[in-house]
This record gives sequence, structure tokens and C-alpha cells, in this order.
Amino acid sequence: MSENSETRFGAATGVGSMPGQDAREAVKAVTGTFEDFPYLPELPARGPGADMIGRTAGMLVELYAHVEPSGWRLGDRPGRDTRRARSWLRQDLDALEEFTQGFTGPLKVQAVGPWTLAAALELRGGEAVLSDAGAVRDLAASLAEGLRLHLAEVARRVPGATVVLQLDEPSLTAVLRGQVRTASGYRTHRAVDRQIVEATLRDVLRTHGGGPAVVHSCAPDVPFALLRRAGAHGISFDFSLLTERDDEVIGEAVEGGTRLFAGVVPTAEGPLSDPAGSVMGVRTLWRRLGLHPGLLADAVTVTPACGLAGASPEYARRALAHCVRAARSLADDPE
Repeated sequence: MSENSETRFGAATGVGSMPGQDAREAVKAVTGTFEDFPYLPELPARGPGADMIGRTAGMLVELYAHVEPSGWRLGDRPGRDTRRARSWLRQDLDALEEFTQGFTGPLKVQAVGPWTLAAALELRGGEAVLSDAGAVRDLAASLAEGLRLHLAEVARRVPGATVVLQLDEPSLTAVLRGQVRTASGYRTHRAVDRQIVEATLRDVLRTHGGGPAVVHSCAPDVPFALLRRAGAHGISFDFSLLTERDDEVIGEAVEGGTRLFAGVVPTAEGPLSDPAGSVMGVRTLWRRLGLHPGLLADAVTVTPACGLAGASPEYARRALAHCVRAARSLADDPE
């Protein structure tokens, strides 16, 4: 097993977003449910600056973004939107600090990764940052420095925690395949060389100084091997999107000590299956790969399939609690 296997993660956690606008309520729900592996929830229902892109744009150093009708655009100075994003993040950190007094163990925080950010943020002319290689480099460097400061702040507020960095990269596959549309919508940006994608991710993940890092994507065809080479200790994905084509890279990842954050609990409202049923696919995958069942609890963290911002507060709480019960089922009966 690689050194990745020495990283300690909990058996279950969430992905990131939650419904509602009350930071204290969201943090209380998360820390109360995931006693072994809580995370800092995101509340996009509050509006621009609390959304995934705006929240991370607020973390950038010496780069500033504001909202245009088309989305977030880089500008010359921090404006109202940047201030709002930073204010909400401070509120969230205040709530996290309040509900994690004396906590020791892994604590996850999320930010958008460099490639999804480059695909979503616009340059002053309206085209995506992705269109300009130099701008992508500047953005990645700004993000890395912003994350370094953010991680230090979380560690200061929750000193007993092992802070786990999660980079959200839902657009990564589209970037690699040249599927990100231009501003006109008629063309797509050219595919980015895989080595450049990998090197940029590695540089941003290094910000954490070797601390545990996870990359999340709930898009199909997650590039598992690339993410592992870039330094991800864990990979978070929507389990329902896996195909048998992924078997080989998943087997290599597990044997290499990479943690699988298996998104098995649906994010859409509806009845939940029994906990054992939720992880049946994980057990089936294990058998197909010929992996030892005893490895399961050490290799898999159970999560929802993606963020829960679109769910009702009541369903979101049930889905999180279901993750804990499903993880327990996997540990108690790996076969």
C-alpha cells in the first residue's frame, strides 16, 4: 500500500452543499451527524457569493470577481460581491468553530478546483479564463495562495482537527475533452493537455503541505489515474455513474491506498432504501475486482451522490444520517 493509506478518513461524510440559509443550523446538522468526519457545509441558497464558484472566487488572492448576468467575471478590485462572499465564509467558520469545540479527527473543507474555476470564471472580455493559458496559471497560483490561508484559518479555529482539503472539479472531464463551450455557445474551448491539467492540480493540492486531499466530481468518467498522479489521497464520485470500464482504474486506486468516497445515497427527494441496500453496489464491485472484503471499511467513505443544496432540509438530514447507517452496514457485514 502507498503512503496514502496512512491518511485517516472517517467512514461517512457529506459532499458539500446543504439547503437553507442558516449557517449555524447547517453546521449543527453536519457535526451532529458525522461525529467522526464532519465538514464545512456550503449554503448556495443565500445567493451570489455563497454559490460554489462565488465562494471560491472570494478566497482568491490579488484576483477579484463580481457577478455579471452571464456569471462571475474577474475585475480590478474587490467589490460588493467579493465582500459578501468573504463575509458569508467568516459566518460559516464562526459556526464551525462553535460546534467543533474539542474536536479531534478529520474535518473536511471544500473549494472549487482550478480547472472548474477556469471554465466558470470569465475574463474581462467575457470569455472563460480557460481560453488563456497565462490567465489559467495566474488563477491557479491565486487559488493556491487563497487555499493556503483558508486552511491555516480552519486549523487555527479547530486546532485538534486534521483538515482535509476537497477540490470540487465537476468540469474536469469536459476540460480534458474540449467540451467547455465558448461565450457564444457555438464553439468549444480546445482540450487542455492532460500533463498540464495534472501539473496544475498537483501544484494546488501541494498547498496543503502533504495534508490529506480529496478531489470530487459527480460527472461521468472521472479520470481516476490522473487524479491519483496529481496527489489526491481520495477521490469522491457519484457511484451510480461508474461502469465496468472503470473497474481496472478503481482496483489500482484501492491497491495503491487511494480512498474511495462512494456517492451512493441519492440527492433527489424520495424514499431511501435500507442501509445495506445502499451499499450493495459497493460490495458487488469489490467481488468483481477480487478485492478482500476486509479492505472495504479501510478503503471506502460513504457519501451522498453529490451536494444536497436542491433537497429539502428534512430530506438532507435524512440522507446524511443514512450515509452513517450505510457505512456501518458496510463495516459490520463487508461480504
